[in-house]
Amino acid sequence: MKRPLLLLMIAAAAMAVLAIAPQLGGHRIDPFVPGLPELDAHIFYHLRIPRVLFAFVCGAALSLSGMAFQAMFRNPLATPFTLGVSSGASLGGALYIRLGLGFALLGVPGITLFAFGGAMLTLAAVYLLTRLRGGFGTTTLLLAGIAINFFCSSLILFIQYLSGFGDSFQIMRWMMGALDIAGYAKLLQVLPFFLAGAGILSVLVHDLNLLLTGEELALSRGVAVARTKKLVFLAASLLVGSVVAFCGPIGFVGMMAPHICRLLIGHDHRWLAPATLLFGGLFLVACDTLARTLVPPAEIPVGVITALLGGPFFLVLLLNRKGGADL
Repeated sequence: MKRPLLLLMIAAAAMAVLAIAPQLGGHRIDPFVPGLPELDAHIFYHLRIPRVLFAFVCGAALSLSGMAFQAMFRNPLATPFTLGVSSGASLGGALYIRLGLGFALLGVPGITLFAFGGAMLTLAAVYLLTRLRGGFGTTTLLLAGIAINFFCSSLILFIQYLSGFGDSFQIMRWMMGALDIAGYAKLLQVLPFFLAGAGILSVLVHDLNLLLTGEELALSRGVAVARTKKLVFLAASLLVGSVVAFCGPIGFVGMMAPHICRLLIGHDHRWLAPATLLFGGLFLVACDTLARTLVPPAEIPVGVITALLGGPFFLVLLLNRKGGADL
């Protein structure tokens, strides 16, 4: 099947999910019914629609960052959390809860500011460690990210150990990832980061294609490899850092969506990038809808749903590897 048709089908599926998801929840709301009760109208337009749009943007951001890291490391199992940005954000959020703070700045919750600050500090630490080794080598970048990831995870465990039952539970609950929002404020706050990161990556699709062939060949074709990797690193970190800051870590979306799209549409990032954006968005919207409707009136954290799907998906990828070859 030709790529434009496949991309059109993914776009149509995304539109269908965006149209259906707000109608589903504790009870079904049909916005086209004459005389829609005021309470149902408020729930639909001020709770469900913002949440669905927020889920779509977060899913698209995680998927695009995963696609970027997979291209940069030339490894389809790379995830948006490979370089420790998620752990840094989680550390910031855990520290905020442990300190018992409660404030907002310009309408942005304090936990979001702490989490985003932790993500950016992690980004800076990984970059500085890589520069200390000279250059911007992929292996050094990966090892620095893994080291920072483990260090932040250890500090989170230490904070949880020192916390009381209430704070410890709150930290654990936040780290499950959730999309429970009311109104459009969070959507408007995360949108600039999404547009900036997606915009940078859209300019680099040709360079990402060449990076897949190897850094030496990319250099011979005129790609400024070090500059391109820095821009990819910045854009992907902005995307994942902003998402984790606003809704906690949501795993596996950034690994599954790009890989599925690569199987459907191929490795050419000119087609893969928009397909990944659309599929990642609809995938997280579908997972969040499932989380809202499985055990009403309670809600399952969406990170639990994605993890339940991602674990078996990872095992399938592992078992389908042939002779140790790349996926």
